[in-house]
Amino acid sequence: MVRQIIFPPSEWVPNNTRFPVLMYKTALTDARLFENLFASNGWSGIWTNGVFGYQHYHSAAHEVLGVSVGHATLLIGGPQGEVTSVEQGDCLLLPAGTGHCNLDCSDDFQVVGAYPPGQKADILTTAASAQQLAAIQSLPKPETDPLTGGSGGLL
Repeated sequence: MVRQIIFPPSEWVPNNTRFPVLMYKTALTDARLFENLFASNGWSGIWTNGVFGYQHYHSAAHEVLGVSVGHATLLIGGPQGEVTSVEQGDCLLLPAGTGHCNLDCSDDFQVVGAYPPGQKADILTTAASAQQLAAIQSLPKPETDPLTGGSGGLL
């Protein structure tokens, strides 16, 4: 099941009005496979960690987050965004500019993150400059979906 939502700007968080956030519920039954799946679909800069407990966004990269262990309550879409529960196997695709913050999580909560080829995430915690807004709007749609590859999902 894939849910799509476009968030309007929220206070100082610009969000992304061109591309929706994609929320994949129980995308993988074996969440350890996120790293291999992202890599095989061309996504790079793969890392494993949590989600910051403060509202932030990226202007230079789209980001995928696959919940590999545990569960969390995240605020997606900035201060006036949506509180979302995620658990092992769920996946979020966050277009550049989309605010996200960890409100609460299990002690073992962990995500696998990655970015489209050639993109590297910056971490912004204040209003975007005109240059950063232009960067968010100019980032192209990735050529592959991190979960489904060449079809479905964001394509």
